[in-house]
Amino acid sequence: MTDIILVPGSVPLADWRAIYRGATPRLDPASAPVIAESAAAVARILAKGQPVYGINTGFGKLASVRIGDEDLATLQRNIVLSHAAGTGEPSPVPVIRLMMALKLASLAQGASGVKPETVALLEAMLVKGLTPVIPSQGSVGASGDLAPLSHMAAAMIGVGEMVYGGRRWPADEALREASLAPLSLGPKEGLALLNGTQFSCANALAGLFEAERLFQSALVTGALSTEAAKGSDTPFDPRIHALRRHRGQIETADALRTLMAGSAIRASHLVDDIRVQDPYCLRCQPQVMGAALDVLRQAATTLETEANGVSDNPLIFPEADEALSGGNFHAEPVAFAADIIALAICEIGSIAERRIAMLVDPALSGLPAFLTPRPGLNSGFMIPQVTAAALVSENKQRATPASVDSIPTSANQEDHVSMAAHGARRLLEMAANAQAVIGIELLAAVQGCDFHAPLQSSEALEAARARLRGQVPHLDDDRHFHPDMEAANALVRSGALIEAAGLALPGVA
Repeated sequence: MTDIILVPGSVPLADWRAIYRGATPRLDPASAPVIAESAAAVARILAKGQPVYGINTGFGKLASVRIGDEDLATLQRNIVLSHAAGTGEPSPVPVIRLMMALKLASLAQGASGVKPETVALLEAMLVKGLTPVIPSQGSVGASGDLAPLSHMAAAMIGVGEMVYGGRRWPADEALREASLAPLSLGPKEGLALLNGTQFSCANALAGLFEAERLFQSALVTGALSTEAAKGSDTPFDPRIHALRRHRGQIETADALRTLMAGSAIRASHLVDDIRVQDPYCLRCQPQVMGAALDVLRQAATTLETEANGVSDNPLIFPEADEALSGGNFHAEPVAFAADIIALAICEIGSIAERRIAMLVDPALSGLPAFLTPRPGLNSGFMIPQVTAAALVSENKQRATPASVDSIPTSANQEDHVSMAAHGARRLLEMAANAQAVIGIELLAAVQGCDFHAPLQSSEALEAARARLRGQVPHLDDDRHFHPDMEAANALVRSGALIEAAGLALPGVA
C-alpha cells in the first residue's frame, strides 16, 4: 500500500480506513514548527515556577502534590509505569497501529507539549512496523484510555513488549533491532502519551470499517436471497422510498434494484405469481438496512471528528504560555458512536438470519426443505441456520449500550466515566459474528438460486455466485459443512464478495 500523509486535524475517514487495512502513516513535515513551539511553551511555563497540573504536580487525586524540578523526569516515567496496568488478551495489531497513528496526529497539533523527538519515535515505530503489545482490557474511557496508552508509552521507553518482524520482543530489544533508541521522557510527556481517547477511537473505527464491509456484503446476499425465493423487486421501487426521504433507505433500495437488474429469475415470475407480498426480511430490506446505513454514517461523522481532535490533558496554548486543564479525555462521543455501531451490526445480522430461515422453510421459499434435493436422508442447511441464530442471539446480548454505565474511579476524582473502551472493543467480535451469518446466507442463497437453473440472475449476482462456486460446489448430499462455511465467511471478511459483484455500493463515507 502507499503511504498515508497525516495532516494533523484534517485527516479524512478514508485515510484512517487505509491505515487500518495496512497503509503506513507518515506525518506531514509542515507540522514540525508547531510541535517544537509546544515543547518550548512547556519549558517557559516551568520557568515561571508555578504549580501546573500534569507538568510539575501529581496526577488525578494527587494533583495538589507539588513535584520539584529535579524529579520531573522521574515523575513522567513513574506515571507511565504505574499506569501500564492493563489485562486480557493483546489487542489486534491493526487496531494498535491505528491507535498509534491517531496519537501521532493528535500530538502533532502542538497542544500536548511533547518534544519533536517523541513524535519522531512514534512515527518511526509505525514506519518500521514496531507495534507495542497492549492488553485489551483496563480502560473505562476517562480519564482517557490510561492503561492501554501507558503500555504504548512504556514500549517507547523500552519497557514491556513489542511485535516486530512477526514475533514478540522485549521492547528495548525491538527498538535496538530497528536501530531506534528508547525515549527519555521530559516534562508533561508521559501524561501526554497516556492520556487521550485513541484506544477507544481506534477500536470504534475498526468496528465501523468492518460494519461497512458487512453492510455491503449483506446487500449482495440479501439480493441473492430475494432471487432464490423468487421475491419481488417492487418494494425497491424508488418512488416508495422518495416519499419517506431517508437517504440510507433510498440508496439501499437503489443498490438492491441495481444488483437485481436484468435478472431472468426475476423476469420468470413477473406474471401469474400468486403471492401478493414477500416476508419483511425481503420486502423491508431498504428500511432496515437503510436505517443501519444512516446510523453508521452518524457514527462515522462523530469518529472522524474525534480522530482529528486533541484529547489529552492539560492542553498547551503556546501563544499565551498557558496549560489549561479540562476534560477532552472523556470519551463519551466515542461511547455513543460505538453503541450505535453495535446496534447496526446486530440488526444487519438479525435480518440476514431471517432470510436464511425463510430460505430453508419450503412453505415460505417454495424451495426444497432445508435446500437439499433429498430432505430426510439429508439435513442440508438445517444446522447452519441454527448457527446463524446462535450468532445473532449472541450479538443481541452484546449490543446492550455501554455508554449508560459508569463506575467512579481514582478515589472519586474521576466520578463519571464513559466505558467507551469496551463499548468499542466488542465491535470486532460482533462484526465477526455477523460476517459469519452473512457467509451462511451466501451459501444458502446461492444454493437456492441453483434450483432455478437454467434461469440466471443479474450479471452482478451471477458474478458473486461464480465467486463462491469457484470454491464451494453445489450441495447435493450432506458433506462436512464447516469448510464450506469457512470459505464463504472468508469471501465476506475479505471484501471479495463485494468486489465480485462489481458495483459501487453505498458506504459510510
